[in-house]
Amino acid sequence: MDYERLRAFRNERNPFPRRLGIYVEELRPGYARAVKTVTEEDLNPLQVTHGGGYYTLADTACGSGMAAYGTMAVTINSAFSFLKSAQAGERLTAEARELPGGRSVCVLEVRVTGGEGELFATGTFTFRRLDKPIAF
Repeated sequence: MDYERLRAFRNERNPFPRRLGIYVEELRPGYARAVKTVTEEDLNPLQVTHGGGYYTLADTACGSGMAAYGTMAVTINSAFSFLKSAQAGERLTAEARELPGGRSVCVLEVRVTGGEGELFATGTFTFRRLDKPIAF
């Protein structure tokens, strides 16, 4: 598996995260790291990052870790907690790691942190692995 090519494919062909400025920096089977710098357009009426920004960053990281197995997977469930608010200009990193377990149903834990390592959000995402290879 050419992980660098897959990473480039995911960054180029994933329009919603791309529109939000989310970029996958690293991936391998069961692991991925994605980043995003918060912009003014990411803020809610309270002038802090909208929860959808954290969630999409986390889901993108988890989905990329699943994609690194070379087969398609879909999110079937998630639990997500918002712990701290990021301001415009802050760089967020989502690191996803697969938990030991199933073959067709897989769970990844994700942590969204800031530049100083502070924890902004955490969650688990459950995926159904499909028997369809990713064509890229």
